[in-house]
Amino acid sequence: MDEPPSWIAEFTVTPRQFAAHLDAIAGSGRTPVTIGALADHLAGVAPLPPRPVLITFDDGFADLPGPTAEALARRSLTATAYLTTGALTPDGPSLLPPAPMMTLEQAPALERAGMEIGSHTVTHAQLDTLSAKDLAWELRTSKAVLEDVLGHPVHHLAYPHGYNSPRVRAASARAGYVTATAVRHALSSGRDERYRIARLIVRRGHTLADVEAWLAGHGARTAPYRDGPKTLAWRWYRRGRALVRGPEFAG
Repeated sequence: MDEPPSWIAEFTVTPRQFAAHLDAIAGSGRTPVTIGALADHLAGVAPLPPRPVLITFDDGFADLPGPTAEALARRSLTATAYLTTGALTPDGPSLLPPAPMMTLEQAPALERAGMEIGSHTVTHAQLDTLSAKDLAWELRTSKAVLEDVLGHPVHHLAYPHGYNSPRVRAASARAGYVTATAVRHALSSGRDERYRIARLIVRRGHTLADVEAWLAGHGARTAPYRDGPKTLAWRWYRRGRALVRGPEFAG
């Protein structure tokens, strides 16, 4: 969007920037893959093609089934879309602030356009601060809702804003997910962990040169690696705050 809502502006790019990024991917010599292909590779089931690249979209904003899907299709690029189910239904439970969103009924159209669909929970809460009961509800409900709409199993999850912990990762496996993506601000690798696959967030301030550097394998650390002291301290602070305030938006 050229003029996105202020709360999400940092994590958006303009249509012109987006087109340039896609052109860089298409011209990089990398092969676009879905999260399912990466899952098979990490499980030792099937190899990845040379120089793979995985494009993901979170939440389910209104542009996704229209101009975004069309821009990908024009360049023969596949992608994975992680949908926050509560934000895609009228009066659904969601912590996402107001923004133009797609509808849940449009999810099959994304698949027809060549995207793979994954879950992004129901409300977009900070999963690592939730009780066991609330965590299980977020993971299982979003999965079931998407499976009902799509008519097939949904195997993949993205943690809202990347927030996870050993407890969240174990709950994701019990809920039936095969993979879960985090953020980590890092490049993934063949040794990455299936339940916190690293991703890079494209922020509004990133340049085309930044994207080209990532495509060349530079400009970011490579996962897997251990969480640092700051990450652990931030997690414990948010947990304490959630005990007082209740579930909070992950963003």
